Amino acid sequence: MTAQIIDGKAVSVKCLDKIAAEVAKRTAENKRPPCLAVILVGDNPASHVYVRNKKNACEKVGFRSLSYEKSADFSEAELLALINELNNDDTVDGILVQLPVPDHIDSQKIIERIRPDKDVDGFHPYNIGRLAVKMPLMRPCTPKGVMTMLAEYGIDVKGKNVTIVGQSNIVGRPQALEMLMNRATITVCHTATKDLPAEVGRADIVVAAVGRPNCIKGEWIKDGAVVIDVGINRLENGKLCGDVEFATAREKASYITPVPGGVGPMTIASLLENTLEAAKLHDK
Repeated sequence: MTAQIIDGKAVSVKCLDKIAAEVAKRTAENKRPPCLAVILVGDNPASHVYVRNKKNACEKVGFRSLSYEKSADFSEAELLALINELNNDDTVDGILVQLPVPDHIDSQKIIERIRPDKDVDGFHPYNIGRLAVKMPLMRPCTPKGVMTMLAEYGIDVKGKNVTIVGQSNIVGRPQALEMLMNRATITVCHTATKDLPAEVGRADIVVAAVGRPNCIKGEWIKDGAVVIDVGINRLENGKLCGDVEFATAREKASYITPVPGGVGPMTIASLLENTLEAAKLHDK
C-alpha cells in the first residue's frame, strides 16, 4: 500500500477562492472588506516568513491588512496598549500576535487581552471553552484546518480511534476537542505516555504535533491508518521535515500529509476564514 497524499495546498486554494468570492459579494453590497491586524515582536526569521505569508494571503482574497512589526525590546505594556487600541477599533475584525513572543512578554496575558470576537487565532480561553462545550466561535486555526482537509478527502472521523501526539494549547488540546466534537474516540499522548508506539499503532487516525523531526516511526503506523503531520522542522541540511518518518509511514498509511504542503497552508486558510466570520459578527 502506498498512501494517497492529502494536498493541503490544493485544499487551501479552494478555501481562499471561496473567501475571495464572499469578499467580492460584500463589496458589491457596500460592506467593508474584513481587516486583519498582525503584530510581530522581535526578529525570529520563521515568524517573519509566517507573517509575510499571511499578508500575501490577505491581499489575494481582498482583505485589508495592518502590520505592526516591533523590535525585540518592545515592552509588554506597550504591546498590551496596542492590543487595547485595536480592540477598540471598529474597522479591525481580527487581531493576531505572532508567537512566540520574546521572553520578557507573558504570551498568555497577551492572548487573554485580545477580544474573543477578534481572536482569529482561536487561542483565547473563551474560544477554547466554547469549543469544549460544542459551541465554537473562533476555532484554533491548525486543528480547524485539519478537519477541513479530512472532510475534503471524505475521511469521516466518527467512531474512529484517533491518537494525537502532543498536548499543546495551540494544536494538541484543541485538536482533541475538534475530534471529540465529531464523535471520534481520542487518545492524547505526551512525555508521560508509557508506550507511544502502541498508542500510535492502534490508531485509525494519527495527528502528530510535537515539533521533533521524524520522532514518530513509520513502522508504528497501523496498516490503512490516516496520518496528519502537523510538525514542521528544519534539518541541518536546510530541508524541512515533519514529526513522522514520511517514506516508511507512506507505505503503511491510506492517506498522509506531506511536509511542507500539508497542514501549513490550511492554517493560513483557516485564519482567513475566521477573520471573515469575525467581520460578519461585526457587521452593522
